[in-house]
Amino acid sequence: MTERAQLASQVPDSEKERLFNEVKADLRFGDYLYGCYECGICVAVCPSARFYDFSPRRIAQAVAREDVELVWEQMNGEVWECSQCFSCLLCPRGNNPGGIITIMREVAVKNGLHSAQQALEGYTRIIYKIMSTGTQVSPDMIRPEAFPDWGPTAKETADNLEVWRRAMPPDTMHTTSASWEVDDKTLTELYLIWHLSGVLDMIKALDESLHMILVDVMEEKLEEAGYPLS
Repeated sequence: MTERAQLASQVPDSEKERLFNEVKADLRFGDYLYGCYECGICVAVCPSARFYDFSPRRIAQAVAREDVELVWEQMNGEVWECSQCFSCLLCPRGNNPGGIITIMREVAVKNGLHSAQQALEGYTRIIYKIMSTGTQVSPDMIRPEAFPDWGPTAKETADNLEVWRRAMPPDTMHTTSASWEVDDKTLTELYLIWHLSGVLDMIKALDESLHMILVDVMEEKLEEAGYPLS
């Protein structure tokens, strides 16, 4: 029995139903799914379908049929293979499989599903960097083993870090503040958005250690703004 099958057998049907209903309850859901012609256009234009056993049509059909078991399986696997390029918007029926997948991913993250933890594991340092400083990724954070879907770019960057380090100032290399410094007002606003929108709660469900670090970073500024985290 595969790991996913073992996990499925341990989850009660009522929980799978609850997660599916949470997907359907999303305000965007009604605008993303109108039925399927089974024309295959979404699969034909999908870059992920070229490299994985992935089909945006299969996901849209499972949701449309309200196949709770299959949707649960997809939330624990297939949805993380989507490139989120939204090429599938070419659907002549007006469906948005990429949008449906976005909702499914968000539900997986909010509920701390194991698949979400695995998918985001390699991004912990990047999440910390962006959420604590408001700045983008720096070259020394790119590790090919953590980002296999990035293709040769990640490996080329990692293989040539010594060149990067000689060519770029240390501040830029490690913090990116030299390329984009975020002022305190903007940073506080970002912290508020992540706090009030529930992003911090989602991170807590996935990685408590990362959540504790972010709280330590954000707590003082949020309290000064009148939004204590506790």
